[in-house]
Formats: sequence, structure tokens, C-alpha cells
Amino acid sequence: MSTTTTFGAIDTLAINTIRTLAADVVQKANSGHPGAPMGCAPMAHVLFSKFMTANPKSPHWISRDRFVLSNGHGCVLQYILLHLLGYNLSMEDLQSFRQLGSKTPGHPEANHGVFGIEVSTGPLGQGISNAVGLAIAEAHMAATFNRPGYNVVDNYTFAITGDGCLQEGVQAEAVSLAGHLQLGKLIVLYDDNHISIDGDTNLGFTEDVNKRFESYGWHTQTIADGNHDLAGLAAAIEAAKAVKDKPSLIKIRTIIGFGSVNEGEEKVHGAPLGAKDIAQVKTKFGFDPEKTFHVSPEVYKHYADIAARGANAEAQWTKVFEAYSAAFPDLAAELKRRTSNELPANWKSLLPVYTPADAAVATRKLSETVLNKIAPAIPELIGGSADLTGSNLTRWKTAEDFQPNATGLGTYAGRYIRFGVREHGMAAICNGIHAYGGLVPFGATFFNFIGYALGAVRLSALSKHQVLYIMTHDSIGLGEDGPTHQPIETLASIRSLPNIITLRPADGNETSGAYVAALENRTRPSVLILTRQNLPQLAGSSIEKTLKGAYVLAEPAGGAKAHITLVGTGSEVSLAVDTAALLAKDGIHARVVSMPSWELFEDQPHEYRQSVFVEGIPTLSMEAMSTFGWGKYAHASVGVDTFGASGPYQQVYKKFGLVPEDVAAKAKKVVAHYSAGRVPENKLAVIF
Repeated sequence: MSTTTTFGAIDTLAINTIRTLAADVVQKANSGHPGAPMGCAPMAHVLFSKFMTANPKSPHWISRDRFVLSNGHGCVLQYILLHLLGYNLSMEDLQSFRQLGSKTPGHPEANHGVFGIEVSTGPLGQGISNAVGLAIAEAHMAATFNRPGYNVVDNYTFAITGDGCLQEGVQAEAVSLAGHLQLGKLIVLYDDNHISIDGDTNLGFTEDVNKRFESYGWHTQTIADGNHDLAGLAAAIEAAKAVKDKPSLIKIRTIIGFGSVNEGEEKVHGAPLGAKDIAQVKTKFGFDPEKTFHVSPEVYKHYADIAARGANAEAQWTKVFEAYSAAFPDLAAELKRRTSNELPANWKSLLPVYTPADAAVATRKLSETVLNKIAPAIPELIGGSADLTGSNLTRWKTAEDFQPNATGLGTYAGRYIRFGVREHGMAAICNGIHAYGGLVPFGATFFNFIGYALGAVRLSALSKHQVLYIMTHDSIGLGEDGPTHQPIETLASIRSLPNIITLRPADGNETSGAYVAALENRTRPSVLILTRQNLPQLAGSSIEKTLKGAYVLAEPAGGAKAHITLVGTGSEVSLAVDTAALLAKDGIHARVVSMPSWELFEDQPHEYRQSVFVEGIPTLSMEAMSTFGWGKYAHASVGVDTFGASGPYQQVYKKFGLVPEDVAAKAKKVVAHYSAGRVPENKLAVIF
């Protein structure tokens, strides 16, 4: 498109249709944010009508342009655009905005039935960070699959963001990395309306945003009148596309709630305009104030023509891909496999298997062994560490870094990402990478520091993004670094999230099994929780049993009737084994259960779960972190309900009573308690 692109009456009509429709949608719901959609209507219309290439009838086309509305509270804007373009959002869906069970919730939700929404936004700063991930994915997929004359992966990532997003720390982490990575196909439109919920941004946000982004390595421009200057908006986007080695930020001065009697004020941010104001808005823009939810045939046709251009673009792409398939059949087959969401055949045969004769090894080291086995065979696996590669052990031997070619540090075909000390940005970027398609991302840090990333981890679960969080140094077992680094409440917090899988393996077989669970669950993120200290290889463990979430590792010798069930996770499973051996010397028979994943266990049939935690036998849990939540399965618990301590890990475990002698003493008390005629509650009883 030329920078001399002209705009006419139809463009003005389309923009004002978006504005009036936004006011109607929010008014009917009596809830929502009309101001941003009314202010952003011109930039959004220019972007979608002149630059976005996508086919609403084929919403998963791999080479479509991606759009992210980072200021997701303005989602009415995105819903209206999707409706006009012919995505699966009807006028009735717009009229059901924010109603229970509707396709138009209060903020955009990815993977919940509406096409054209790439990522979930609304929590500020997440969307622009996801956009960085989408751009990373495009750069990598293009470098992997494109060949001279065959650009089968070739798209831009566009985002609209606002003042709120640019105040959140997560965006600073992500856009800093984007600048370093020279992501020239990432273009962000900044809605500079000077308004936040508290009022004018001069109350607390007065930085020069463009200069900050320039310091990160971004190309920046400014549009002084984003309310009217359509040609200027188009020229700026065209100029941004011409910059190949820098992401672009276009700062666009707008008036929030443009057309309202309260335009430019915080009053139009998050509340309906009211019937009287809407009537004057419609009159001002030449609409019939008596009509609601009105879209003229001319506007529908204009957007249908835009959609048709996208369909034509995909048709041309299909011809290119057919020729590509003939010239490069293996690459074409690989791209088809990935975009079909299928893992490579036979990858599980590469997983290491262990016996008790094998040496004791830290599960973070066992994880490294798994990655070295499977990463070359699963080329969609891409990720890295938040500056802890040597501790997380996540870089496999044949890995190449994902870096701009010009740096000499790697290439865009590389699959190992140096996220830097940016845990939250890392997680949000991983969500964007997964949203692109054809890739399975992972991010790594110390388990304690997943707390920095929880905002994005929560969206991984909500949005069904298959992200692997590889977390090492999982407990007080990290030792000398002390309580600032020892996760106590962290696992309980992660377990409380819906649609996430926590995996705390106890040995090598369970570590291999943890990767199977993480890679085969295609709509759930996983958190692999790994030790710093060495753990023995256990008799009775297996990859297959790990996938059950919990299983009986050992029954009492000789078929003796059990007095107690000892259950542990990770490093405490071997503690349970040693405790059972001590108890046996005193005539107390213990069952030992390994429980690497609560969530996988809950997925099992009730009969299986009841066979693991047998009714009538008391259960004692042990875990080197908070006991919070164990009441779901155990009648008593041993753990750490204070902050940890600094020292050699063996001494720290002794301090908190997580040694066989101390646990055995508590187990005896549990057995004695239930030997006095008391019946242990069936924790797995079905109530409703």
C-alpha cells in the first residue's frame, strides 16, 4: 500500500459506526468501557481496512496477520471489528455483551470459541507482551520454513495499547527484549489519550514513552491528531513496515470517548454514556438517534470487501504452498504436522528409564537429560531461562540461540531464548509464542520466582496455552540461599489455579513421565518443579504410573495389613520410603504413595483414586513446603508453615523435622490416634 492512500466518506461512516455501536453495546449491557473504542476507532479502522491481512472464514491460516488489543477493557472495539469482518460474532452476540454465557465477555478471551482473538487481554501489560511472543514465533517459524521464493510464513503482529499497559512492569520486560531481538514485524499503536481511571495521566505518568522505547531499540513515530488524520495514520504504519530491524511504536494522540459530551475525561472510561449523551453522539455523527445497533449496508459491504481481500490473499498463499510442497515435501509435511497440533511420532521412545541401581541425581539434572534426548526430536519445543541457564539446566547440547543474525550470537532459526532477568515478561511472551501456533514454548527460573510471573501464568491456564514452566530449586532443599529463595507457599498457590498441571517428580522415571504429561496435555500449561539436591532412583516408579498423578509405590512387606499411608511428592517420596522402613522395625506397616501431580490424580476415575488412598487407613503427607491444601487427602501433614532457613540443606531438613526419625515419630502418633476407636475420614468420599 502506498503512503498516498486516500480515504473517503465510507471511511468516516465506518469509523462513526464503530463509535456509535460501541456506545450502544455498553449502554445495553449497562457495563463496560466505551471511551477507548470511540477514541481508537480511527486507528483501528485504518489498520484493519488498509493493512491487516486475514481471512475470517479461515481463522487459523498460519500466515495471517495477528492483532492484539492490549488494552482489553476496550474489547467492544475488537468485537465490533470481528463482527463487521464476518467472524463468528453476530449482532445478537454484541447485544449480549457481558451477559452470562455470551460470546462477548467483559474482556477478550482466547480459545473460548470466538475466532480472531489471539490472546486473552484485560490484565494490563499482558497483551503487548504477548504480541512480543507472537512476533518471536513468526520470526522463528519464517526462518525455519521459508525458502527463497517461498515465504510460507510471512505476517505482521499488530497491537493497540494504552497508557495503562505502558505503566505495567511486564511490558517493560517484554518490549526491552523485543528491541534487543530486532523484531521488525511487530508494530504497536499507542492510544495516547492521557486518561486513566484516576484522571489525567499527569497525576502519575509523565515519562517520555517514545524516548524510553527508543532506548530499548524501537523505531518510534508520533501522530498529533489520531481523531481525524487517517492519511497520517496510514503513512506511519507504512513507515513502520519499512523498518526491518526494529519493532515500531506509533504514539497516537486521541481523545477518549470522542463525540461524547464528556470526551477527554475519565467519566467515559468505564461507564455507559447514558441515553441522552448517546443520542447527541449519533446526531453529531449524522446517525438517527432513535436507531440502536445500526450498521448501514455500505459499511457491511466495505468490511466484506476487506475480508474478501484476506480470502484472496490466502488463496494466493495456497498456490505458493502447493508449489512449496512439491519443492520441499519434508518441510511442508513438517509444517502441516505442527499446525495440526500433532507431536512427532515415537518421541516417547527417547525418554530415559531408570532402575534403583542407577545413581542418585537431582531432578533438575534429570530434566536436562530429558531435554537433551527429546529437544532434537521435537523441533517445535522452543524456550529458555530467565538468566539461570546454568542452574535450570535447560539448554540442550545441540541448541542454537534465538538471536538476530546481525548479532553473531545466533539466528532466528535458533530455539533457545535468552529471556534475561524478566520472569513475568518471559511467561507472557511464552503465551504469545503458543498462541501463534506450531510451537510449544517453555520458560525456566527458580520456583520461588514464578511468583514474579503469576499474572501471565494465570492467563496461560485461562487461555489454554500449552506452556511448560520448568522450575528448579523447588523447596528448602536449595539450602544456603535461604528463605528469600526458598518457596514455601508457592506450590499451594499454583495448585489453586484451574486448568494447570503441577508436576513434582521424585526420581528419573517420574521426571520422564512429567515431560510426557506436560507435552501431551495440549490445552493446559504445566509447572515442572525440580530439585537442586540429588534424589535416589526408586523401586516401583515408572513413566506410566506418573501419568496417574499418584500411585502406590510400595505396600507393606509380606502382604501385611497397613496401619498408615505415607504420601509424598518430589524429594519427600524417598523420605516416605525411609520412614516406612523405620516404622517396619517397630511393627508398624506403612503403604507409600508417590503423588507427583494432584491435578492428574484428580483426572482419574474415583475407583482408582480410592485404591490409592484406601478407606479406613489414615494418611500422613510430607512435603518440604506449606502443608496448605493437604487436608484434601491427608489426615495429618508434615511440612514447612513458616519461612525457611539458610544453611546446608540436610541441616535445614532436620530443623523442620523432615527426616525419617522425626516423621516416623509423628506417624506413630497418627496410628495411635486412630487405634483408639476413631475411624479416619474417607477423604475421597463422593458427597455430590
